[in-house]
Amino acid sequence: PTFPVISPMGPRQQVIGGVLTVLAGCAALQIPGRASAPQCERSGIFSHALARTLGACALSLSLLAPPTVELLPNMLAPAATRTLGSHVGGAAYARELASGSGSKVNKDPLSLLRLGLPLQPKEVRDLQAALEDAQDSLTRLLGSNANQALGKATGVLKSSTKTIVKAAPADKADVAQGYLDTITDAVKEAKEALASNQVQPALAAQERALLTLSSLEELIATGYKQPSPPAEFKGQPYLQGRALVELTLKRDGEKFDVDGALFDKLDVQMVVDGYTAPLTAGNFVDLVGRGFYDGMHIQRSDGFVVQTGDPSAEGKGEKHGFTPPGETKERKIPLEVFVKGDKNPIYGSTFDDDGRGGYASVLPFNAYGALGMAREEYDSDSASSQWFWLLFDSDLTPAGKNLLDGRYSCFGYTVKGARLLSDVKEGDVIVSARVVSGFDNLRTVGS
Repeated sequence: PTFPVISPMGPRQQVIGGVLTVLAGCAALQIPGRASAPQCERSGIFSHALARTLGACALSLSLLAPPTVELLPNMLAPAATRTLGSHVGGAAYARELASGSGSKVNKDPLSLLRLGLPLQPKEVRDLQAALEDAQDSLTRLLGSNANQALGKATGVLKSSTKTIVKAAPADKADVAQGYLDTITDAVKEAKEALASNQVQPALAAQERALLTLSSLEELIATGYKQPSPPAEFKGQPYLQGRALVELTLKRDGEKFDVDGALFDKLDVQMVVDGYTAPLTAGNFVDLVGRGFYDGMHIQRSDGFVVQTGDPSAEGKGEKHGFTPPGETKERKIPLEVFVKGDKNPIYGSTFDDDGRGGYASVLPFNAYGALGMAREEYDSDSASSQWFWLLFDSDLTPAGKNLLDGRYSCFGYTVKGARLLSDVKEGDVIVSARVVSGFDNLRTVGS
């Protein structure tokens, strides 16, 4: 049977309306530290007024646009085990789920983390692109496209194995070869599943291939000689490589309700990246290791960000950041942003300040649950202990085109439990924060 899908706007109006809606949301988005509250109040009046104006424009556009009707077959949501290619409906439904903007914005945190790793040869990037294209096509039930992408991956594996193994540290060549063998087997298994029109086994094999690829790329990156941040930041902690951090949140007297599923607690895992933001990541890992965030409440949750880290909001003094034991001044870290293609981060300046506004960031604020460092609105080097999860998921903001890339430090992504953050509210408690791995990657500038 066919079901009518009513769309209030045509494709062109949808894009324009979407842009206005995104701008409206970004205008209302403020991520300064609480120390700049008076400035926030003044700028907030303008921001909210602008948000209302742009929102009204988007609404007006949607009301003016004539409704259109599309007839799409098989509009029931496909089960994971639905076969591919058995009818047009699967592909049509997949296209309906695709980005309404017509652009492909990479919102996969694992993919973004892979792309942020140094020392990766072109052959590895080609393999990654093919495997990720296959995963995207499988998710959208485009079997023919997935099979074509898997064919490209097979070609790279056959022609470039020696080159890829050579990119790994010499004493880890056997490990690299083992990873490639696992990827080869997984790709073969995915192709066989596709030939039998079995989606679930193909997706499982594809996921195994990508997870193994992550391990391979991380192995290659261990050969990178990461430079220390500039000497002007002597005494500051910084992170070499990456660390895995786990947070557990609870709500007093209530359960979390995430899309109808109830949870007594929320466990969230985050990869913190020192390759791209060594000072920001090192500061965060150091604070987690000190137990600074244990018992701290969520201090802001407005649908765009979930923010915490202000000790004054917990009744612990008047300072809005971390003060090291025995000292009287807050430890501040600079704005730390990294233009894609550069060799080192930019410190203390935004992309705009550096004359490169709109350039792509190595770690963009694309993924739901991206980690960002909060700071005062007009002081780029005022970050200390306040940080946020970004809860924004848009097809209209590719890297470098949103209002955060190059203006705030992105220092990692949530890799487990990101969608659970949708029900986190002010007053929820971080009962524990711990560094699962990578704490031994912590260093001190100048030592």
